[in-house]
Amino acid sequence: MLTFIKTHWRLFTTTHPLLRGSITYAVLWPTGSLIQQSLDGKNFKNYDYMRMLRFSIFGSLYVAPTLYGWVKLSTAMWPQMTLRIGLKKAAVEQISYGPFACASFFIGMSLLEGKTFKEAIEETKQKFWPTFEVAMCIWPIIQTINFSMIPEKNRIVFVSICSIIWTTFLAFMKRADLQNSADHLESNIQYK
Repeated sequence: MLTFIKTHWRLFTTTHPLLRGSITYAVLWPTGSLIQQSLDGKNFKNYDYMRMLRFSIFGSLYVAPTLYGWVKLSTAMWPQMTLRIGLKKAAVEQISYGPFACASFFIGMSLLEGKTFKEAIEETKQKFWPTFEVAMCIWPIIQTINFSMIPEKNRIVFVSICSIIWTTFLAFMKRADLQNSADHLESNIQYK
């Protein structure tokens, strides 16, 4: 029976890579939120399960499909799996998909929280650059490996597994009050 389930699951995930990626993101994105909340001192009694649900919805219904589209497009443009092509794809991704993904994360998650579009844009303006600067240090390396060594059918899953730390960071940035932190830092500098 176990062999039957394993065989059919493998067949299903091979024939439906987008669905496999969406399922992976539906699990790993709320896990990133859970890790971030745990680092903030929360536990099973006071986790924000609605926040985790929002991460699951956003990861599975938005991030996985857009990433899948990018992977398909980049593979069609550069089908080879070499280090040079991997570097090229990673660079193009950081210029095109990276900023789009970063901005859409803050806008999408804010809208899922019930904020207005104007509030979502304001939060994005405040948090985009600090988040994107960190992304520029991490994702080119991961994506170079992904595009030069990982078969296309496994790329979304590979990125989703690598992104658990990134998603934890995004959860931190989403909860961070950067404006108050900047004001606090500025006032401390003025008094010294």
